[in-house]
Order: sequence, then C-alpha cells, then structure tokens
Amino acid sequence: MIRKLLDSGTTFSFEFFPPKDEAGAGRLFENILKLESLGPSFVSITYGAGGGTRKLTRDVVHRVMERTGLATMPHLTCVGHSEGEIDEILEGYAKRGITDILALRGDAPSDEYDWSGDRFQFASQLVEHVVKFNERHVGGDFKGFEIGVAGFPEGHPSTANRLTEMNHLKAKVDAGADFVVTQMFFENRDYFDFCDRCVLGGIKVPIVAGIMPVLSIPGMKRMADLALGMRFPASLLRAVRRTDGSSDAIRRVGVHWATEQSRDLLDHGACGIHFYTLNQSDATVKIYEALGVSNSRQLADGPVLPF
Repeated sequence: MIRKLLDSGTTFSFEFFPPKDEAGAGRLFENILKLESLGPSFVSITYGAGGGTRKLTRDVVHRVMERTGLATMPHLTCVGHSEGEIDEILEGYAKRGITDILALRGDAPSDEYDWSGDRFQFASQLVEHVVKFNERHVGGDFKGFEIGVAGFPEGHPSTANRLTEMNHLKAKVDAGADFVVTQMFFENRDYFDFCDRCVLGGIKVPIVAGIMPVLSIPGMKRMADLALGMRFPASLLRAVRRTDGSSDAIRRVGVHWATEQSRDLLDHGACGIHFYTLNQSDATVKIYEALGVSNSRQLADGPVLPF
C-alpha cells in the first residue's frame, strides 16, 4: 500500500512508539487522535530498542487500526527472533489486515550480545524472509506485505565505510524492499546527497525523509546518543544557544528548523516526509500551521492559485 501511495504522490506520515503503561497509552491515543485530523498517509509504530516493547507494538498497532482506521505500518526487528517467531508475528498482522512492514535488524540488547546464534543477522535476511512469507501465504484478502527498510543519510552508526553502507542498503532493496524511510537528519544536503548516491548505486525505490524537531537540550543529547554520528548543524546549535534556555524557546527553535527543512524538502521533490513525533502532537501540528496548511493533502497539492 505505502509503495503505491509513494508512486502516486507525496506522502506525509507519523511515527509513534509503544507506551510503557496504561497512562502512557491514554496520552498516546489522545495525540494520535489530534494528529489524525492532519490526514497522514500512514503511521508507523516502533518495535522498541533491544526488543523491549515487542508485544506492546502489536497491541498499539491493533488499537490504532481499530480506533482510527489509519493505515498502520509496524516496525519489525529480527534480533533474537527465530523464523517461527517472525512467522507468528507476520501471520497475526496478515489476519489483521496490515499491508506494510518496516523490516529492521534492530539494536542488540547489550554490548556483549552474541549475534552468531541468530537466524537473522542482517535486515536483508529479514526482508528475504518476508518475501518468502508473501509467496507462501498470498491469496484471498492477503496480497502480501510491502516492505520498507531504513536508510541513513548521515551514515550508519556501525558502518564507517560509506561505500559498504550503500552496498548494505542495495542488498536490502535487491532482497525485495519496496521503499526506504530514513533516520532523522537536520541538514537537508545530507538527504539529497544520500538520494544521489542511491541513484548511483542502482537503488531505485522511493526514499522517505525522516524529520524530528528538536524539543529540548536533553532530547538533543538523547538523539546524539541513540544515533551515533548524528550531526547538529552549527547554525542550529547557534539558534539554540541564542535562546534563554527555556523549554518553550528551544521548542520554537526546533519547530522552526523542522518547518524549514520540510518546506525545502517539498520544494525539491522529496517523495515523502516521515515525522518522528515522540508521541506528542503539538510540534507536528505547529509545523503544519507554519507551512500554512491544515492537512496532508494541502501539503501535497496546495490550492489552485488565481494567477
């Protein structure tokens, strides 16, 4: 479904993560309902670092579909999973009418984790497995999963050699991936250069740009820790430093920066923008407002101007 949406026009989508408790679930669904009014093309639900929220992911996916009807793409990481476990998850999603999967290797649960015993050691192997699952199960209402994979405009944190990194992405696409969703980035030149290198490498699937607004200093530090190698442009750092350090001021800077990124991406033909919401709605709503629109269809088409 998502590949078809990408082939027919620009997509606008939101990412959420499973809450840790029922109170968090309540807050999450309040924000999902607020963002539903923006008309996203689809939403994605993360799988949890190290697999810590795997069951919660499935619960949230089911609740989002039941309560909103939004097209929902669950993340699926393969670290620590057997073939049987992956098939069980895929069968459950197929029965629920899920049409898309974001296939990821996932983070090791610890620095000492031994990958040698894992059936799936690379995301490309998971992609291959989902393709084979499709071949075995397609029929009736199930048309097979479309498969998304991750891309890293600033470079994969565990792959210093950028040529090798692109070979890994090519392997995922050759295995059957239908589209790429990028890690967050703060300098659009990194995204456009990444797209150009994909073309040179024979990677011809759509590449959706991942955008996350800066919301706080601690949040910036967490982003840097989670995505090793992430670059905050000097101009963004200067803008943050000019503030009085308050949360409101930094959020305004972050929303403004993400708005300008989004405008530039749209102006230069990005096929889609995926907003990392951090389970909040305010920042994303403000980005839409600053772009002068109230829903995703306006972002894609705009009004018919009288001149």
